[in-house]
Amino acid sequence: MKFKDILFETQGRVAILTLNMPETRNVITNANTIQEIEEVCRMINNDIDVRVLIITGADPAFSAGGNVKEMAKKEGMFAGSPSKLMEGYRKNVQRIPMAIHGLEVPTIAAVNGPAIGAGCDLALMCDMRVASTKAKFGETFLNVGIIPGDGGAYFLPRAVGMAKACEITFTGDIIDGQSAMDMGMVNYVVEHDQLMEKARELADKIACKPPEALRMAKRLLYMGQYLTLPHLLEQSAAFQALCHNTNDHMEALNAMFEKRKPDFKGE
Repeated sequence: MKFKDILFETQGRVAILTLNMPETRNVITNANTIQEIEEVCRMINNDIDVRVLIITGADPAFSAGGNVKEMAKKEGMFAGSPSKLMEGYRKNVQRIPMAIHGLEVPTIAAVNGPAIGAGCDLALMCDMRVASTKAKFGETFLNVGIIPGDGGAYFLPRAVGMAKACEITFTGDIIDGQSAMDMGMVNYVVEHDQLMEKARELADKIACKPPEALRMAKRLLYMGQYLTLPHLLEQSAAFQALCHNTNDHMEALNAMFEKRKPDFKGE
């Protein structure tokens, strides 16, 4: 499928979504961009052969987040009365966290440059983050007199804890990749020219797992953030019963006994 604002490709079991609007530093508040991100997420959820998604940006930025020129002119999703603006957020940029969070496969943000405002939140929507030495992170909404309108208040505390989330949000400070890793926001920091290699290394390690169990494991981890322990155990038992009855489970056991690499088919 041909896209306008993004590049999308699959390399074996790994899919790569690249925000491809370097002239705007990959802002994500345009209607077409949002629609294309949603479409990719739908495609991946319907394709058992895709096991991991990497999200990155065309240099020099990962994403500048919202289109501040449109904000200043009160155009696009930033136009109209307060009630219109509220609907603008709900019907536009807030569709991105719903789509990314709804992905059934593990996601990795390969942060190649500044990830600012909604761009920072886009990275946080992913399950894991690999940052280049050129990466910068900023929850900078208060610096321009607004609040995180795209889910940052949900994702940031889950990544770094409430105290650090408050500090990052209230100060609007921009932090580098190493500082982000020190506080648990980022999994790895690598040289810029090694970013995609490291992201692929992590993706490939995950992509070799049985795809149905992998998707269930992801769902279970996120359920664990809001379910009580008894409810989580009940859900775990149900998922485990399904896993025990897959061909991939038997393939894993046979491969272990036969001392070979398993070949998982999602069956």
